[in-house]
Amino acid sequence: MAVSANRLELLQIADAVAREKSIDKEIVLGAMADAIQKAARSRYGQETNIRTDINPQTGEIKLQRLMQVVETVEEPVREISLDDARHRNPDAQAGDFIAEQLPPMDFGRIAAQSAKQVIVQKVREAERDRQYDEYKDRIGEIVNGTVKRVEYGNVIVDLGRGEAIIRRDELIPREMYKYGDRVRAYVYDVRREQRGPQIFLSRTHPQFMAKLFTMEVPEIYDGIIEIKSVARDPGSRAKIAVISRDSSIDPVGACVGMRGSRVQAVVGELQGEKIDIIPWNDNAATFIVNALQPAEVAKVVLDEDAERIEVVVPDDQLSLAIGRRGQNVRLASQLTGWDIDILTEEEESQRRQKEFTERSNLFMEALDVDEMVGQVLASEGFSSVEEVAYVDSDEVASIDGFDEDTASEIQTRAREYLERIEAEHDAKRRELGVEDELREIPGLTTAMMVALGEDGVKTIEDFAGYAIDDLVGWKERKDGETTFFDGVLGNFGVSRAEAEQMVVAARMKMGWISQEDLVGEDEAAEAESSEETTGV
Repeated sequence: MAVSANRLELLQIADAVAREKSIDKEIVLGAMADAIQKAARSRYGQETNIRTDINPQTGEIKLQRLMQVVETVEEPVREISLDDARHRNPDAQAGDFIAEQLPPMDFGRIAAQSAKQVIVQKVREAERDRQYDEYKDRIGEIVNGTVKRVEYGNVIVDLGRGEAIIRRDELIPREMYKYGDRVRAYVYDVRREQRGPQIFLSRTHPQFMAKLFTMEVPEIYDGIIEIKSVARDPGSRAKIAVISRDSSIDPVGACVGMRGSRVQAVVGELQGEKIDIIPWNDNAATFIVNALQPAEVAKVVLDEDAERIEVVVPDDQLSLAIGRRGQNVRLASQLTGWDIDILTEEEESQRRQKEFTERSNLFMEALDVDEMVGQVLASEGFSSVEEVAYVDSDEVASIDGFDEDTASEIQTRAREYLERIEAEHDAKRRELGVEDELREIPGLTTAMMVALGEDGVKTIEDFAGYAIDDLVGWKERKDGETTFFDGVLGNFGVSRAEAEQMVVAARMKMGWISQEDLVGEDEAAEAESSEETTGV
């Protein structure tokens, strides 16, 4: 059968739209069929059940009215009795549909306009779905595009098969774009929104720099060198930590390239951003010392529980270690994940002297001894009265100038002092109304119970409602600066693990959780850890 001109034109239009919008031709033909169906309903009645088929080879349009076979007809427009249906099809059963051929129809102006709107809407939806499906799997990639327009500082980028946006805060400072400029950026988010998929690009994201290095350094692309972490102050300075899986390849040298060619290519793309390439190390102290380059470090002191580190530098290295407006230490902190406190050797000496004096005065007051004895105990490394009271007596007696009688007397005074303080705390605890049952929580001392009472906690139920952060404190990072908020038990040296055990014990006593719940959580954690280890 020869295809008529109108039918041929219909297929050509569908083919052209599919190619232009990069969508499946079947979707366009489906949209046309929906449009014709809508127009047919406006002619035969909205309640009429109409099916439209378009032959993809010939372009022939077939209109059919579907009637459901029922025992008793209630809607004559949509239903047909079983007897009438069997006149047309002897095998018809209740629940089947009988198709009745409808004559071809001419579209009026209103019907044609309505059909056009349906087609445009369906094609637009298909185009949005195609665009979302294409870019949702490209998060984490670098894309190239052309600047289409700039709106209120936000750059709209034409990617060829879609539009993306670089928001003002995702642009490198002092970076200016105008219509037609080529731009390279990192895809960090793709969202399906009412107005269509939104593709968000960034030139300030740390992974943008990591991906640029991957493109410039073949060893990173091949997996011989791994980028462990990145910290950026966009447009100004950045630090990148790298490690080599091949001991014969220097990771820093490979990233720098011959005469700096590789790193300069990245610097050029990032508008002159200075880049420090740092060798990564398993040892936190060594890694932090490397991260503070170019400053020299004299000594480091780690506090693993609080994830803080004190770095002691020579006096003439202080400004270099901190950097302009704190930039060097801030980037080092972001790179390593540790909070870094910078001290000069003189400041550390003064602090140590202050701590020594405070400990000496504590022993003089608590043990009723003279200054010399207090200083001797402090210099021997005792930091609290508890240590003096409960350490092995031989350890105290072995101090130069002490004998067994002196050691015994000092320890007796220490225990009497602790008993007196304990009595004072217990009186304060009762005054605050903190119940005795809180003593059943392992690790909770009377002094801690006083702190809880001052925070309004009086029962095990109150204590069970605590979050771990409420007890040990928490950190918040904003604009590159970390702020620490003290917890209720922050002054007692309680670790997160100890605080968690206390809260779990309280919740078990309240019946909020059971031992089986804890076993289930442990098994789930072990399974997750096993999957990560085996790469499942």
